[in-house]
Amino acid sequence: MSHHRFLSAPLFTLILAGTALFSFGAQPEAPVLAKIDDGLNMRFANGIAAIAEGKIITVDDIRREIAPLIEQVQKDSHNEREFNEKVQQLQDSIVQELIDRVLIVKEFYKDENHKIPSHVVDNEISEIIANQYDGDRSKYLAYLRSRGISQKDFRKETEEEIVYNYMRQQKRRSATTVSPVKIESFYKENKERFYQEDSSHLRIIQISRESDDTDATLRAKTEDVLKQLKAGANFTDLARQHSKHPSRTKGGDLGWMRRSDLVKEFADACANLEKGQYSDAIIMPDGGFLLYVEERKHAGVLPLDEVRPQVERMLVQQASSEAEERWLEKLRRTGYVKHF
Repeated sequence: MSHHRFLSAPLFTLILAGTALFSFGAQPEAPVLAKIDDGLNMRFANGIAAIAEGKIITVDDIRREIAPLIEQVQKDSHNEREFNEKVQQLQDSIVQELIDRVLIVKEFYKDENHKIPSHVVDNEISEIIANQYDGDRSKYLAYLRSRGISQKDFRKETEEEIVYNYMRQQKRRSATTVSPVKIESFYKENKERFYQEDSSHLRIIQISRESDDTDATLRAKTEDVLKQLKAGANFTDLARQHSKHPSRTKGGDLGWMRRSDLVKEFADACANLEKGQYSDAIIMPDGGFLLYVEERKHAGVLPLDEVRPQVERMLVQQASSEAEERWLEKLRRTGYVKHF
């Protein structure tokens, strides 16, 4: 089912036909290792990982789901041991995901009135061909041949994927209300999560350094613009007229910037500025700069009124995940599943 993406775990094992060399992690000195066996054939000697409600989940099913994630697992693994541990965890996770998918689809069709309209499946397949095969039907058919499945089989897979996503979405939507009391309690118990670093909504003017400019001549040019500000000129207008910064077309607007996002010279220049104030000339190797504080937020814990929507979203997401997991546990208890 590699044409669908319902798994998010960023892990995989290397499966290549020829010799494969790669290094673990991002370190330059990381060891370079040869092709690594994923161990699936050893774990599941008969090629079957599980049977759920009569549907066989094969080693090929598992490999198809985790194959696109190889690059990320290389980055996340620092050595062979860590890589193998992640591979094992991912294999178990994939098997459970595939089992759950079967159980969820069965649950949907328990109700004889539940049907997916044909045009919905048709549209989904058309989207898949357009987005994943560049609209080339021959590529799509070649993919089916490579898997040894018919268009009818693929259509069934697609319909089941629609059902799977629909059922999960419906279950998550069943937990969308959070009481004000719960929001307030969560905020009080987790205030550190709503700490805000010192930040400012900034605008910038950059005066480019010419080849013959010294710091003194560059400062003089920058302070000429500063004099216009002091005389009452609008910072946004001056940015459009004089700045060489890429933001000049937006009046020098940089948006909200945390103190830690800024180079030291800019951070120091803004440290004591409040809303509506601008900096003195800042002279650097690549030019002279002026900064203007459009708005200012001082470091501290944000008040509940400002973060209430965020807290509510967090609690809804948590409740939705818990509701879905309880539902899945029930399906797992009542469904027929055999692991190998």
